[in-house]
Amino acid sequence: MTLTSSHFSGDFLLGIDGGGSGTRVILADANGIELARASGGPSGLGLGVERAWQSIGDACKRAFDTAGLAFDWRACSLGCGLAGVNNADWLAAFLAHAPDVRALSVESDAYTTVLGAHGGAAGVIVALGTGSIAASLDAAGVCRISGGYGFPSGDEASGAWLGLRAVVHLQRVLDGRSPADAWSRELLARTGATDRDSLVVWLCAANQTAYATLAPTVFEFRDHPEAARLLERAGEEIGLLVTALDPRGELPVALCGGLGAPFEPFVPIAIRERLRAPRADSAAGALELARRAVKSAR
Repeated sequence: MTLTSSHFSGDFLLGIDGGGSGTRVILADANGIELARASGGPSGLGLGVERAWQSIGDACKRAFDTAGLAFDWRACSLGCGLAGVNNADWLAAFLAHAPDVRALSVESDAYTTVLGAHGGAAGVIVALGTGSIAASLDAAGVCRISGGYGFPSGDEASGAWLGLRAVVHLQRVLDGRSPADAWSRELLARTGATDRDSLVVWLCAANQTAYATLAPTVFEFRDHPEAARLLERAGEEIGLLVTALDPRGELPVALCGGLGAPFEPFVPIAIRERLRAPRADSAAGALELARRAVKSAR
């Protein structure tokens, strides 16, 4: 969805990639020349639109500060690739809370990720961070989506998905159903729990971002039988996401996000052979949205 302003002059472009763990921003001039990058707190819409705009605003201000420029929303055209825009109510609320910007284009972070990863050419991505989603872009520029239904029922192979399953090992250890080991001790440290009751308190307060903080332990203890099974299953889920979008197995595939590279050894061999390093990230894809918003506003 694109909103435009009739008095557009296009001073600055902002490409914004927002998810459940953080926000990344690219600041560019009106010609698309990068001036600065910055990051901020979570801005996935599932965490609330006011929080999303606060995180985005903070990150944008940091980018302007880094570039030594004064920050004014009215001089900015924004392209946003955000988790959660498939929820129409969340998207409507996000747009309703928008500041007075020159132009605003909002799409799924999956779309901006595939746009950036393959430079606008045909290909498939699986974005693996706090959440997960797969997307493909065909030669005609049509984007298709697989997965990304959200935590806790979806987002297979995401950080939150891994963490939700990793903590089960700790629960079993605390009950005596499994022996204590180095992995359970690391999980205790990450949750701050000391016993069953304190873990229950942590679980009651945990959201997708909190569960995602446990995901690195699965890779760290990959030789543990339970962790190994989790990683094997995650790799299979990534394979299913890709195959749903490219059943003939013809398109290049990029694993993106913070967990993209760690998951490479665990995806099915047929997909591993088609893996390509992303050309650019979701924030760069979002910057392209900002450029398009400029054109549509003229």
